[in-house]
Amino acid sequence: MKEFQRHRRLRRTAGIRNMVRETHLHTEDFIYPIFVKEGTDIKNEVPSMPGVYQWSLDRLNEEVDEAVGLDIETIIVFGVPAEKDEVGSSAYVHNGIVQEGIRQIKERYPAVTVIADTCLCQFTDHGHCGVVRDGEIVNDDSLTLLVKTAVSQAEAGADIIAPSNMMDGFVSAIRDGLDEAGFENIPIMSYAVKYASAFYGPFRDAAHSSPKSGDRKTYQMDPANRFEALREADSDVEEGADFLIVKPALSYLDIIRDVKERHPLPIVAYNVSGEYSMVKAAAKNGWVNEKDIVLEKLTSMKRAGADLILTYHAKDAANWLKGEK
Repeated sequence: MKEFQRHRRLRRTAGIRNMVRETHLHTEDFIYPIFVKEGTDIKNEVPSMPGVYQWSLDRLNEEVDEAVGLDIETIIVFGVPAEKDEVGSSAYVHNGIVQEGIRQIKERYPAVTVIADTCLCQFTDHGHCGVVRDGEIVNDDSLTLLVKTAVSQAEAGADIIAPSNMMDGFVSAIRDGLDEAGFENIPIMSYAVKYASAFYGPFRDAAHSSPKSGDRKTYQMDPANRFEALREADSDVEEGADFLIVKPALSYLDIIRDVKERHPLPIVAYNVSGEYSMVKAAAKNGWVNEKDIVLEKLTSMKRAGADLILTYHAKDAANWLKGEK
């Protein structure tokens, strides 16, 4: 018989498979998103995201306590304000919902790393991520408001600023603004590569952030483009980004790998709401094994090159990983 390789030798037992496993998931890899909503006694399940809730400040500790109890070390805060206007002013006021959420989490758990999502879309009455003038999302005027938002979040105690707006020059503007305000040690986790994706629908349900008119294709990336992602990442690195996010993750594993190979910075895969909701729906119908498919999906993101994963599955995955030890 012609000689051939016996690759199955390294798959023969569970112990051997564990020995040679190349990619490992850990709870500290996860960034857990929390939606904080103005009001009282609020725990609203997002209809399109089973298991994900909007929390008022008076009930926020319930969610944070559970996450910390699962050894989740990093939380990102999204805000759902009571009032919106054309310039998103509630995004950068001292007592805004994101700022108050940050203060509360840091007071209760000083060692938890709290990331602030820095955008305007939840706070503007038109739902866009910047200033709108004559139907156009105006880039440079938007930067001014985003800087104010970032500084106010840092003042509230955010450990990391995560700008998600995709305006040109946003990292440079925010870096300068943070430095001038005395926050030169606060890192920027840039949504460097953010596609105009169809996978965001459930998030807009959770954050009440859908555009009232038009779409975001003039500032978010075309899903067909690969090299544009590298140009976006290059710009953010040159401007001072400390982390690079690729969003979405599952359909963009090739982009995660490209960015990882190009830049020696921590890479974050954003496992977005649509990716989460599809699994939840399929699991509810008994079509997939939720645990197995989620852990496989998250592992694929790490295998592609992600150092961290921002995921709504974080609590479930942390529970499953605990059970495997």
